[in-house]
Amino acid sequence: MTGSDPVTVLLVDDDPVVRFGLSMMLRGAEGLTVVAEAGDGAEGVALAQRHRPDVVLMDIRMPGTDGLTATETLRRRPDAPQVVVLTTFDADAHVLRALRAGAAGFLLKDTPPDELVLAVRQAAAGRPVLSPEVTRRLIDRVAETDRDSVRAAARRRLERLAERERTIALDLGAGRSNAEIAARHHISVATVKTHVSAILTKLDLNNRVQVALLVHDAGLSPPV
Repeated sequence: MTGSDPVTVLLVDDDPVVRFGLSMMLRGAEGLTVVAEAGDGAEGVALAQRHRPDVVLMDIRMPGTDGLTATETLRRRPDAPQVVVLTTFDADAHVLRALRAGAAGFLLKDTPPDELVLAVRQAAAGRPVLSPEVTRRLIDRVAETDRDSVRAAARRRLERLAERERTIALDLGAGRSNAEIAARHHISVATVKTHVSAILTKLDLNNRVQVALLVHDAGLSPPV
């Protein structure tokens, strides 16, 4: 996709009324194109392969193949689209699973049209559509099981990073932006971006949200 190309979107939701509303909102926005609509996860995966959209808006609860399974399938592909999960905020553990699978974030189904359009554009640009505050809220509400083993595994994984990379990973876990991290460590934003790219590569992750979740699992936070 180039700067002049429209952002292509695939809608996946078993409710035709929801799909219609989302389609109307997105089709009215400049630079966005809805290329297809699917009624369940399996159809969504098939249509994503056919149309190769930039962004998939994915419902969680659907008959047959649910949105979580479809998200995991799509994100394993080398040409994976960005997936934004649609939720009603009553299934936090499900949302967390989607984020761990590489989803770009989540939206409430009653998101205002202008925020929905902005979120789709952000996802297409590779930026998470999940605020740090909401990330922490989701994480805090997830049932904590096997905490010790999860923490140990996360810390071992973070040991792959060089010292500066690990410090920046902790900043990502705290929800800091590139500009904030640059100011904090007296380096350029470009240098921060280089470190973030290295972090994602070494940890085999797709985006900053996954880094933040890993840091949370490790029970770590940056020094004040």
